[in-house]
Amino acid sequence: NAGNQAAVRVVRNLAVAPDETKIQLELRREIRMALILSFVVSLVGILRVLATPAASLPEAIAITSALFVIVSSSILLGASLPFLLQSLNAGPANAATSIQVIMDILGVFLTCLISTFLLTLLSPTFESAFAYT
Repeated sequence: NAGNQAAVRVVRNLAVAPDETKIQLELRREIRMALILSFVVSLVGILRVLATPAASLPEAIAITSALFVIVSSSILLGASLPFLLQSLNAGPANAATSIQVIMDILGVFLTCLISTFLLTLLSPTFESAFAYT
């Protein structure tokens, strides 16, 4: 959803005022928004995971890290996709629907990748749980 909103804002600015200086300002705004929103959502996320009685600290860190990366990448991709589509003459307005599909796939991939990496790194019993005996 955050990537969709970023795409819509950029597409609107491209249509209303295609001035390159204004576009650079919009991209800087989106980068700031990505960091702030990712931090806030991650803070709520870690509190939610830690509130679950069965959750461990490594699991909370893994989920929170994945959440931070997913929200940040969603906004950054949503803000940059209209420019890519415009350069390909594909119409920047298509970015809003495209970012949803991209982030559905990328979100699952990033969650699995980040969680596996961090749980392997942070939890010594994680590897042994999957060891063949």
